[in-house]
Amino acid sequence: MFEHETVLKWESIEGLAIKPDGIYVDCTLGGAGHSEEIVKQLTTGHLYAFDQDDVALAHAAERLAAYEGRFTLIKSNFAYLKEQLAAHGVEKVDGILFDLGVSSPQLDEGERGFSYNHDARLDMRMDQSSPLSAYEVVNEWSYNDLVRIFFTYGEEKFSKQIARKIEKAREERPIETTFELVELIKDAIPAPARRKGGHPAKRTFQAIRIAVNDELNVFDRAVHQAIDLLRVGGRLCVITFHSLEDRMCKQAIKEKSSLPELPPGLPMIPVEMEPELKLITRKPITAGVEELDDNRRARSAKLRVAEKMKES
Repeated sequence: MFEHETVLKWESIEGLAIKPDGIYVDCTLGGAGHSEEIVKQLTTGHLYAFDQDDVALAHAAERLAAYEGRFTLIKSNFAYLKEQLAAHGVEKVDGILFDLGVSSPQLDEGERGFSYNHDARLDMRMDQSSPLSAYEVVNEWSYNDLVRIFFTYGEEKFSKQIARKIEKAREERPIETTFELVELIKDAIPAPARRKGGHPAKRTFQAIRIAVNDELNVFDRAVHQAIDLLRVGGRLCVITFHSLEDRMCKQAIKEKSSLPELPPGLPMIPVEMEPELKLITRKPITAGVEELDDNRRARSAKLRVAEKMKES
């Protein structure tokens, strides 16, 4: 069963300001928690929902069956947002949602290889037909590349030590499973550091997952496409779970919501110089006490909302 606790559900639904006849996009279908709340509010409107995961798509089709005719499921990486929507005759939309967290079933189902708490073959592919898995990254990427991704994507200060342990271990035989990798990471991190800051493998696993799925580059491309796709008055809602994604989201929104350099003493801003986006949330929205009690995965979630003010 595909059980997933939707993070910041009501805050993001409110952020979308849904119109019953609007066109909406859920770029990260997952457990369909957000999608279900969107389609419930539609009458003549339509939802297009993206996911690469066959299990998620099958579950969503079942969960949303009562709303047939109001939604379309698209098996695709959201990097192809514009292209896929164009194929469905959609050029402009009223709201776009990204929830960039890994869904609970992907983490909890051992065979997917996302979790340091379950022993499984190293995998971590969101799209199971993708040729690159965590196995290739761990066993075939160079020491320098491993250090780079551990440090950049995982913000892991023991990146060199971990990469060196991996390099030494794989000289003897391939590293096959998540628990083998966890043991190498634990061996590489000094004991005092292992005892604080959560699970010692957390940052390294995050880094490998981001590399396998090219998550940051994909999101960077997709968020700019999303801004272009919005019609005036449309809303962009983005839920991030780590600082790299949040920084990227903040920067993309800031670029489009900031005024250009204006001559001093200008009585009013010329229309062509007005920003494309308006910030709806000056600071990111985070989970409340009740949600944090119910769902520990909400701890690092941040929601940013912006509204399209003019065509680009």
